[in-house]
Amino acid sequence: MLHKLGLSRSGYYDYLKRKPSHQEKRRHDVKKAILQIYEDSHENYGAPKIAKILNSGGISITERTVGVYMRQMGIRAQWVKPHTQTTIRSDFSGNLKNLLDRNFSPAHPNCVWCTDITYIHTKLDGFVYLACIMDLYSRRIISWKLTKTLDTGPILKSIEEARKRRPSQEPIMIHTDRGIHYTCDLYRKLTRGMIRSYSAKGVPYDNACIESFHSLIKREWLSRFDIQNYRHAYRLVSQYIDDWYNPERIHSHCGYMSPAEYEVMFQRTSTD
Repeated sequence: MLHKLGLSRSGYYDYLKRKPSHQEKRRHDVKKAILQIYEDSHENYGAPKIAKILNSGGISITERTVGVYMRQMGIRAQWVKPHTQTTIRSDFSGNLKNLLDRNFSPAHPNCVWCTDITYIHTKLDGFVYLACIMDLYSRRIISWKLTKTLDTGPILKSIEEARKRRPSQEPIMIHTDRGIHYTCDLYRKLTRGMIRSYSAKGVPYDNACIESFHSLIKREWLSRFDIQNYRHAYRLVSQYIDDWYNPERIHSHCGYMSPAEYEVMFQRTSTD
């Protein structure tokens, strides 16, 4: 066999005895660390976040190199599925003002909330609908509701829960699109004492943070499952938001801390 391959016997045995170089050992160790971070993130983190975690742990590496290693290992972050629009536009008048004006970085928690509705497809129950409320300071989901219909009452229960969990003496701004849920009398009643802000007509970028979160939960988690029914969907949403996103998932906006950690840090610094 060695003769057919054009190799000498002594050269072959030298190869067997050769120890891996320092560079080869480092590459192996880094790839092992990348895989561990990737698996700990439920296969969600891509090269930017993995590189940040490695650097913070004392391993100097560029985002580009992490990307190269991930391609060699055959792993990648979850990809985005096409978006389906669910908003029923109801008010295109000039009466609804965009007071937020894309200022997505308020100075403290409980200053600005944003909310929106998205769909989740199930095999047996058809579409179910997820309404989330996000605190823009930390990107934390402070309340969410999953409903079988787009009926206004159940959807807006998320606002009731958010206000009970986060009472405030100061007026809180709440930003939404112009859908019928957010221009009806019940919404005005539930948000009495709050500052209402609305996206410009047909401009989803005005509510980009909550839109991005809804894309994220689908890409990183829901798209992996053949969701059977409402109960299955509810369990998956709870696992992602309550067990992973709020307490553990690092966010670039939060200095690569989780939303919960970012709020804890604010409380500590504000009391010092």
